[in-house]
Parts: sequence; C-alpha cells; structure tokens
Amino acid sequence: MCGRFTLNQSAAGLSQVFHVESVPDLAAEYNIAPTQMVATVLQNPESEKREFKQLHWGLIPSWAKDAGMGAKLINARAETVAEKPAFRSAFKHRRCLVLADGFYEWQRQQGKKQPFYFRLQDGQPFGFAGLWEKWRSSANEEIISCTILTTAANELLQPIHERMPVILEPQDYDLWLDLQVQTPQNLQQLLRPYPAPAMTAYPVSTLVNNARHNNSQCIIPLSEKNAPANQLN
Repeated sequence: MCGRFTLNQSAAGLSQVFHVESVPDLAAEYNIAPTQMVATVLQNPESEKREFKQLHWGLIPSWAKDAGMGAKLINARAETVAEKPAFRSAFKHRRCLVLADGFYEWQRQQGKKQPFYFRLQDGQPFGFAGLWEKWRSSANEEIISCTILTTAANELLQPIHERMPVILEPQDYDLWLDLQVQTPQNLQQLLRPYPAPAMTAYPVSTLVNNARHNNSQCIIPLSEKNAPANQLN
C-alpha cells in the first residue's frame, strides 16, 4: 500500500516536469497522510490541457452515503481497479497524477515497525497513478477526492513490503491522462512496478509514524538522525 509520502519541490520545477502552466507555491510536505489535501495533475475535459488541482486523499465514490468512506479507499489495487465498483468508473474517465518525490513503507523488525524512505535516484519528482472522483453530500457539500494505485513490489521494496505505489514513467503521463482512452487493456500495461535500479531507499526515524511530524527530520537517514523522538514541527 501507500500510506505516507513527501513533496518538497518548487512550483517552477513541478511546472516543468509535469508540463503544467500554473502551479502555486506549495509548502514543503515531509509526511503527507490520508485525508489530507494532495497535489495532483489532471486533464481538463474542455481544453484538454493539464491542470494542477489539490484533492482530498481518500476516494469517495459518487454513490457513497457519507464522506467517511474515503478513509478506507486511499489505495486501489492495479490488478482489480477496472472491476471494483468504487473505482471502475474513475478508472475509465477520471485519472490523475498524484505528485510526490518520495514515499514511506514499513518493515516489521523484532516486533516493531521500522519506516524506510523511497525515492528516485536522481531526486526528481514523479507522478503516482491516481484516480479522482466528485462527491456531493445531502447538504450540497462537494468534495473532489483521489486514490493512489498500487502494484506488486519491485526488487528494492520486496524485503520491506509486498506492494508499492504505481510510479508512472514520464513518457506515459499523456496516455494515463488522456480522457479519450478508456480501454482497460491500454491502461493496465502502465500499472507495473517501477524499475528498482532507478530508485534508492534507506531507514528513517519513527518520527514519521506520527502524521504531526512534518519536517525534514522525517527523511534524514537513520544513521544521521539525532533529533529527539518527540520533536514536532
């Protein structure tokens, strides 16, 4: 699964990498957690241009009775996303990139869960394969939410966890965002493990276990860590 990730990039850098004209200045995020707002890119159905949007992380299906369902749908399995009632419509019609530059996963060690930080070797931001949905409450409250797709772990992640988020290759962004593409077979081919040699990983402090910790201490390698365990941002 993917339950925490990071994004600490300049607006200009994100605009260049994701080919989006307008990206706001974003606060550095070192511990993005479910139900928070996340940075995404999707295709405008009218202009067919890419747009930056901030969406609620945790997909709320349009037919959900209440918004609480979103907390259970932060991830969607790539193998079944085209079939599951909560995701199949969005998979065809409402796909997005969830922007990140790293993510965390946990390994059980001697009865405890040790967090590891994963990123690309070159430190560049990347796009998780995401889906988005629009939900409206009986009181006419509108929430636009998203989920992150997961797939089998690559060789780097396998010792830590059996699943990993789908990181799309930049050359695949156009196909993933293209609203005219709705055939599952054309999309499923993109939902593969990211090449392990292009990634790096290292253990970090258990600070990240608490979503209130949201500073650069979260991503410092454990061997360099000297901050007190109760330090908050």
